[in-house]
Amino acid sequence: MGKGYRPGRLGEEIRKVTSDLLLRELKDPRFTKNMVSVTAVDVSSDGSYATLYLTAFGLGKNSDLSQEEKEGILDAFQRAKGKIRTEIGRKVKLRHVPELLFKFDTSMEYGRHMEEVLSKLNIPKDDEPSDDFDDEDEDEE
Repeated sequence: MGKGYRPGRLGEEIRKVTSDLLLRELKDPRFTKNMVSVTAVDVSSDGSYATLYLTAFGLGKNSDLSQEEKEGILDAFQRAKGKIRTEIGRKVKLRHVPELLFKFDTSMEYGRHMEEVLSKLNIPKDDEPSDDFDDEDEDEE
């Protein structure tokens, strides 16, 4: 249990190195015409796999990307995987660099979906919080 913190620290270092590469060295047009970022990295407990979660927004009027554009970005990451792993090995100084897997982070889409569902429920908003807890405190005194 003493090494439980290592995957989290390693994931954060991988995220920093990959984000830096996106800003400075990876010049694929699929990265430059969209705003792409690495939101999180999950590293397996043995350090052999790292899943990088990506978020991308279009820079035009429609900020949501089509499925084709997302697949293109994933393909661009697959093509750049060797360079990313080399830089991770160089900057983090690992004996065994984890195998990289790329996935889109769906938490924002899920959040939007939940917001829509909640807005359709038409639950009235209370202007003032209830005072149920204040009455109990006064009785105890």
